[in-house]
Amino acid sequence: MELCLELTKIAENYGEIPIAAMVVLDDRIVGIGLNNSIILQDATAHAEVLAIREAGRRVENYRLVGSTIYTTLEPCPMCAGAILHARCARIVFGAQDFKTGAIGGRFNLYSDFTMNHIPEVTSGVRGAKVSEELLKYFRRKRELKKEQKRLLKVATQMYEES
Repeated sequence: MELCLELTKIAENYGEIPIAAMVVLDDRIVGIGLNNSIILQDATAHAEVLAIREAGRRVENYRLVGSTIYTTLEPCPMCAGAILHARCARIVFGAQDFKTGAIGGRFNLYSDFTMNHIPEVTSGVRGAKVSEELLKYFRRKRELKKEQKRLLKVATQMYEES
């Protein structure tokens, strides 16, 4: 999880929501993903999906049986579904997502025991740190937007006065 936390800084530096994921199989990292929805203009370019895609290419199999996926934020329904279909054995995540989390934050996709595969879930790993970093990110983003609006107003006034 520490590595995922470090990777979130890269995503943030590129203007993305700072979320990172990695897939570990047989004690080695086989896939890493950072949120890239904004850069790629792709709603499916979440960290978990990108980590699973890379892991599949590396192990040359779309089934990641026996793997563990680590992610800083509780997966959304799309990512929880991708984890399920990839047959990851375990998921470890940091902070719960009470808006869109699909593994207990908003609802629990994995509580339907009629599914043919349910990964083991460990939540709250460095959750307080992840939550703190996400809150800081969104606070900075709101402040930047406010400053941009202020500067636009000043520039407009200057232009109109000239």
